[in-house]
Amino acid sequence: MSSIHGNPSGYGRRKLMDRVMTTLAYLCAAAAIIPLTWIIVYVVIKGLGAWDAEFFTGLPQLFGDGGGVRNGIVGTLVIVGLATLMGVPIGVMAGIYLAEYGNNRFGTVVRFLADTMTGIPSIVVGIFAFGLIVVNTGGFSAFAGSVALALLMIPVITRTTEEIIRLVPDSIREASLGLGVSRWKTILRVVVPTALSGIVTGVLLAVARVAGETAPLILTILGTNFPISANIFDGPSTTLSLQIYQLGAQPSPEVVEVAWGAAMLLVLIVLGTSILARVIFRGQSVRGR
Repeated sequence: MSSIHGNPSGYGRRKLMDRVMTTLAYLCAAAAIIPLTWIIVYVVIKGLGAWDAEFFTGLPQLFGDGGGVRNGIVGTLVIVGLATLMGVPIGVMAGIYLAEYGNNRFGTVVRFLADTMTGIPSIVVGIFAFGLIVVNTGGFSAFAGSVALALLMIPVITRTTEEIIRLVPDSIREASLGLGVSRWKTILRVVVPTALSGIVTGVLLAVARVAGETAPLILTILGTNFPISANIFDGPSTTLSLQIYQLGAQPSPEVVEVAWGAAMLLVLIVLGTSILARVIFRGQSVRGR
C-alpha cells in the first residue's frame, strides 16, 4: 500500500491502462455480438413475410407464389435424426474411452484423428460419402446424407464427451471402486450419469452444427421439390439448408422470399438448440455446486 501512495503517477497509469483494456474488451465483445444480431434481425425481417400456412404445408415452386418447404422440414428431421442416431453412440463411446482408458498410444492416435476431423471442410466429408455410398449404391439417398452428417458430428461429440467426463472428480470414481463395484459399472452407473448434462450439451451443439450444413448434402441427397421418398436408401431428398441454397438462386422474387423464410426457420432451430444446450449446461453447473 505504501508503494502505491508513494508513487501516485504509477498508480494512475495502471488505473488508466485497466480502464483502456476493459473498454477494449467490451468493444471486442460488441464486435462479435453486433454482426450476429444484425444477421438474425435481417433474416427475420426478410423471411417473416413468407410464413403462412402454405409455407409449412406446401411444396417448393420455381415460379409463381413460391410454395412452401414442407419436404425440407421433413427431410431435415429425418436426415439429422438419422445422423444423430448414428453419430451419438459412436461419439459418446469414443469420448468415454478417451477419458477413462485413453492414456496410451492408441488413445493419442484417436484423439489426434478426432481433432483433425473437426477441422476437415464439410465438402470433403461429402465427397467421401459420395464415393462410399452414392457411387456404390447407384443413387442419391437420405441415408448417404445422414452418414455424411454423422461423420461431422462424431469428432465434436467425442472431444466434448471426453472433456466433460474428465471434469468428474476422481473421488467419485474411487468411492465407487472402494465399494467393490467394477470399473465398467462405475463408468456406466456413476461417471456417465454425473456428466450426462454436459454430454447432452455436446450432442445438442453437434446437432445444431450439422443442421445447417449444405455442402455435403449437395453430393449425397441432391435435393428435390417433390415429396420425399419413404425409402431412406433410395431416391433424392432435401433439407432446409439445401432448399435455401437452391431456392435462393431462382429469379422469381416470390421463390426467393420462401428461401428467406426457410433461412429464418433454420436460424431459429439452430439458435433454439444452442440455447437449450446452454441451459442444460448451466443446470449441470448449478447441481455441481
